[in-house]
Amino acid sequence: MPTRTVTVGSASGLHARPATLVAKAAAAAPGTVLIGRPGTAGTDASSILMLMALGIGSGEQVELSSDDQPSLDAVAELVAADLDAA
Repeated sequence: MPTRTVTVGSASGLHARPATLVAKAAAAAPGTVLIGRPGTAGTDASSILMLMALGIGSGEQVELSSDDQPSLDAVAELVAADLDAA
């Protein structure tokens, strides 16, 4: 399964608005996207509650994995972006 490590770009981390946008993108993806801290088991990135429960802050690294490369790339791009400014 392809994996990418990404630094969270949003000033608020993966909370509220950024978590919602990431979860919507993951839910729309044809493959399952998992997210977590490097070295830990990932959780389903399409769940807003699971994303927020991770408590990922700005500048932290997360590990994304998916069996669908375009889905992985799309979600990784969102996580790296400053979604608070959007």
